[in-house]
Amino acid sequence: MRSPKVILENLQKHSNKEVYGYERLYRNLYNHDFYLQAYQNIYANKGAMTPGIDGITFDGLGNRRITQLINSLKNHSYQPNPVKRVYIPKKNGKKRPLGIASSDDKLVQEIIRMILESIYEPTFSNYSHGFRPTRSCHTALLQIQHNFTGIRWFIEGDIKAYFDTIDHHILIEILRRRIKDEAFIELIWKFLRAGYLEKWEYNATFSGVAQGSGFSPILANIYLNELDSYIEEYAKVFNQGKTRRHNNEYCQRQSTYQRYINAGRKIWDTISEDEKAERIKEAKRLKRDSQKYPSKKQMDDSYKRIQYTRYADDFLIGVIGSREDAERIKADIKRFLQDKLKLELSDEKTLITSGKDKARFLSYDITVCKDAATKKTKRGQSRLYNDRIKLYVPKEKWFGKLLQYGVLKIINKRGEKEKWKPLQRDDYMYLKPSEMVLKYNEQIRGLYNYYCLANNVSVLNKFYYIMEYSLYKTIAGKYKITMTQAKLKYTKNKEFAVPYETVHGTKYAVLYNKGFTRVKKAYAGEVDIMPEYSHMYKPKEIFRRYNKCTCELCRKHTKNICIHQVGSMAELTEKTPWEYVMRKKKRKTLVVCEDCYDIIHIK
Repeated sequence: MRSPKVILENLQKHSNKEVYGYERLYRNLYNHDFYLQAYQNIYANKGAMTPGIDGITFDGLGNRRITQLINSLKNHSYQPNPVKRVYIPKKNGKKRPLGIASSDDKLVQEIIRMILESIYEPTFSNYSHGFRPTRSCHTALLQIQHNFTGIRWFIEGDIKAYFDTIDHHILIEILRRRIKDEAFIELIWKFLRAGYLEKWEYNATFSGVAQGSGFSPILANIYLNELDSYIEEYAKVFNQGKTRRHNNEYCQRQSTYQRYINAGRKIWDTISEDEKAERIKEAKRLKRDSQKYPSKKQMDDSYKRIQYTRYADDFLIGVIGSREDAERIKADIKRFLQDKLKLELSDEKTLITSGKDKARFLSYDITVCKDAATKKTKRGQSRLYNDRIKLYVPKEKWFGKLLQYGVLKIINKRGEKEKWKPLQRDDYMYLKPSEMVLKYNEQIRGLYNYYCLANNVSVLNKFYYIMEYSLYKTIAGKYKITMTQAKLKYTKNKEFAVPYETVHGTKYAVLYNKGFTRVKKAYAGEVDIMPEYSHMYKPKEIFRRYNKCTCELCRKHTKNICIHQVGSMAELTEKTPWEYVMRKKKRKTLVVCEDCYDIIHIK
């Protein structure tokens, strides 16, 4: 059979042909290499070894198990297991349902995801950023910063319980436009209707896709691509005019300034130095006077624009127009979602905000800058910063993290200024000092990496100060010394560096000290570059190791190969030969023959 890479590339070649119908997709599920590729893609994911309702993990995956799975798909007896529903906390204190699929179902879903992504990913809107290769929250925010210049109103869109309310019939109808293989459609339908177990009680699913399942992100994007297309068509009708009309007040004052300059040039050689200084002073005053006014009409009925960016089920629309225009756009989108997609726009979270105020999107505050400062350009002095989008770190985000970590105590005394006091972390007392530093670094870098695009990212220095002294106090509490002693104990060349021993000698865990400068590029790639997908399906090390058909323990060559996998490297103690080999190779997987696999699992 052909390699998954070749198959997926061929599918992608036809993706931009709107009339092309994909047939015979289901037969790709008979390809043994697709299962190895699927396993390669997901085996290292967090939670990959979490068992579903059948209690089976990826440990032991091999030829026999894959062949059995393929046979059930061939005779159409394959039936996905219900997902195991668990709840994870959200930032607002509520809980989000998460569906944990069985390991075999994860493999099949990953193959479906790869096929669907090859078909649909190149056709998705450039305004969509959630769950897509090389795109992220950062690319969405940079697109807003680039495209939303001069907007007057924000519409903060949020779809209520999106993943739980996706209509199965509409989703299947959308898929059938491109996919003409009913066996493949039927397989997706089986997953959608598989149901879920909560407290060991079965619940049927009549709508929605399980968050946490391997192909739910691509299905969610396929569904909401209908909204992207609708807004792009809506913008073609709504957008008016090529440019705003000139502002008369600005033009009058600019003309006065220009006439004064021209008159001065004619008499410049005939006037005294004092008169020259006076004319220069007056010219500057007239220039400042003209710059108090925008050069174009800010509320020009003949010029209207819509800008749009979406990340998963959250979207932000920028409107150049009136408040009534923004209200009408919101109502039209709400009607479209209800009538065409059977989704509900959340009235609580879908807000219309003035560009002068701050809209909240992807945990950033977004506003339109009003700045009359000028900068010299090729065309002369220009107000380059006016009407530009600025991104800000909301105070409650970094402040809330300090409270969440339990490192901040606020002292309020009547008549005195509020004081912030760093606290030691009792839950970190059992850690080694080097491990404490790594934990603090992870939390500091994590917040900075997300908010590095913000214009005010330097405000995180306040966050850093509290975290830094909380670390000193935690180490001091562990050794029952003063905070100053703890700081001096490990400070070397102006760095707080805690030594720790490794097999390669002494190394140092250094507290983050590189500051908080603004970054202007997304870590995940550029917004307007269409990603290349072939590298995503390139077979990696486990694919090659498996196909060697050689046991990595006894070195026996056999076709009956399977994979032994552990959840994390911390589970390996080196007390057994296979643990020693896995630790030495720094791998969570070991390709072994069935005899060695049985020996590994002898209790």
